Amino acid sequence: MKRSTLIPILLLIYLAVMAYIGRQELADGHYLFYFGVIGLTLACIIGLHFTLRHRERNRRR
Repeated sequence: MKRSTLIPILLLIYLAVMAYIGRQELADGHYLFYFGVIGLTLACIIGLHFTLRHRERNRRR
């Protein structure tokens, strides 16, 4: 499995666990904080995926 796929998948699993652990923030009514952290983390994971893919493509050349 390529590194550009494996690392983001592992980080998504980690994010799912952290979202489950932090669900109390959602229950307390802190919607913006809860979904903001999840959204920012997803943006970082997606950016990492494309960066790693770009590096893999450049190494093949």
